[in-house]
Amino acid sequence: MRASGYEYKSLNRAVGKAIHDYDMIQDGERILVGLSGGADSLTLAWLLAERRRRVRVRYELEAVYVDPGFEGGAGGALRPFCDRLEIPLRIEFTDFGLRGHSPANRENPCFLCARLRRQRMFEIAAERRCTKLALGHNKDDLIETLFLNMCFSGEISTMRPAQVLFEGRFTVIRPLAYAEAALIRRFAGEYRLPVVENTCPSATSSRRSEIKSLLQDLYRRNRKIKGNLFRSMRRVKPEYLLK
Repeated sequence: MRASGYEYKSLNRAVGKAIHDYDMIQDGERILVGLSGGADSLTLAWLLAERRRRVRVRYELEAVYVDPGFEGGAGGALRPFCDRLEIPLRIEFTDFGLRGHSPANRENPCFLCARLRRQRMFEIAAERRCTKLALGHNKDDLIETLFLNMCFSGEISTMRPAQVLFEGRFTVIRPLAYAEAALIRRFAGEYRLPVVENTCPSATSSRRSEIKSLLQDLYRRNRKIKGNLFRSMRRVKPEYLLK
């Protein structure tokens, strides 16, 4: 497993800081990594596998891919990838994507599909005695979620880098929370990770893609905006919000 270069060093620093800041991984834990076939989740699995070879904290990794049911799933590419990383992989075939895009659920197909996939991952984590579920959300995702929730849910909230759920039975961790999407894509390209094209019909027309396009336009106008938005989620002043 080769580990060098600017992209690796930058990502390793970002992941190490996120894990440290939020105490994400403890000794002896079993961690289930949620894979999708995208650059984010593949990079996460690669980095966690590489990291456990050299840190003192001992932890076990398993991976799960919940196939949403569309043609061209990522399972075929993920199996040899996980074998190389020495991470056991479970492929779960479902119809969640098809149900999400059924005529009865046209308003927000992504929400239902994501909820069902997340629920199934928690069930598998319980079966495998994993107390942590690691997901590949990055800095851009956290900012986009903030805007999604403000625009479509009428609330100020986002995904946390580490979030305890179900009365402490599980913790969702997002070790890439400090890493930018562009850096992750470059890393995945340089290290030739087997990124699989997203075949979801809503991949380029979802609410998230609309928010992503809006934010990219802002970032092009001012390079400081992304950093300021990310920092703002830690510098909330409740006294200046409505009651």
